[in-house]
Amino acid sequence: MKQILQTLKDEGNLRQLLETHTQQKYIIYRNKPYLNLSSNDYLVLSDTMFQVEFFNEINLQERFILSNPSSRLMTGNSVDYTALETTLAQLYKRESALVLGSGFLLNSGLLPAVTESGDLVLADKLVHASIIEGLRLCRCHWERFRHNDMDHLRQLLEKKRNDYNRVYVVTESIFSMDGDIAPLKELSKLKQQYDLCLYVDEAHAFGVRGESGCGICEEQKVTEQIDYIVGTLGKALCSQGAFVICSEEAKQVLVNKMRTLIFSTALPPISLMWSKFLIDKLPSFTERRNVLENNRKLLRNALSDCPSESHILPVIVPGNFQVLEWAKALRERGYWVTAIRCPTVPKNRERIRVSLTSGLNEDDILNFISILKSCN
Repeated sequence: MKQILQTLKDEGNLRQLLETHTQQKYIIYRNKPYLNLSSNDYLVLSDTMFQVEFFNEINLQERFILSNPSSRLMTGNSVDYTALETTLAQLYKRESALVLGSGFLLNSGLLPAVTESGDLVLADKLVHASIIEGLRLCRCHWERFRHNDMDHLRQLLEKKRNDYNRVYVVTESIFSMDGDIAPLKELSKLKQQYDLCLYVDEAHAFGVRGESGCGICEEQKVTEQIDYIVGTLGKALCSQGAFVICSEEAKQVLVNKMRTLIFSTALPPISLMWSKFLIDKLPSFTERRNVLENNRKLLRNALSDCPSESHILPVIVPGNFQVLEWAKALRERGYWVTAIRCPTVPKNRERIRVSLTSGLNEDDILNFISILKSCN
């Protein structure tokens, strides 16, 4: 163990768990406030006014809501799952939704459940680690196409489509490290041409993009074309768990074959109720989404060599130790940022990964831009 830890330290990859808590747009560490630029609470729904309203609406004496101490297929499938899944399906105007304990459980379990020997999965080179874990568990053949390169994907389809039964194309909508966006309209056209199943992970888009907050699929008007839309409840929605939007038939296959659902303890009713409470409000958060978009534009205009089209913006600082120094310097100036190092990202593409929220104002962004310039 000592050797492993020393190697990580020598590589600049030793991580530590820091005890923090949030307070609106700040993160508190050792009693000191830092402007939080690493949060996934993109709409600042941790605002305690929502929490107070939620607890005023529920009856805490009616039943036990702090745990579902079993899997969903045993005794853990509370009525709150049905209420939440029905709400999600209605939000997307689709047949069904299925909720799991986390995005990692969902992404690592879905593809192994629906694919078989004789199928092919083609995944974007930069899909999330949770999807890669799922691919490794698949019995079918899988490959990755160059990031957002539809020409490369088309070449693979031309060469391989007729050799396989079903072909799944997997991508994210907003990519979690560069903040760029997948060309979902082009993928939808390829779906029609090559008879594909499309799988889109909307983890970083759910809540913050689209007219009602459903994500890039809604924004690009391709929701009906996507076979599996994956979203998380633990980022913009500030809750717990994840969901997939799919057909009722696909849902039943997942219930019967998805090991990460079958062998996992169910979420507590209070988390499911909290998620439904916020999803019911999601279409009304337009102003928060507009503030987030304005913050994005302000920072994006100040950054060069930035591929981002979203509220996630990388500031490239090559080298693990160099990017750690930047993160340290920024924290000393009062900004809580995270250094993303190789091998999480490619060598020489290490970065400060900035996650903006609607709780930030224009002065916050402008001051941060000024500090960034002083670091160069």
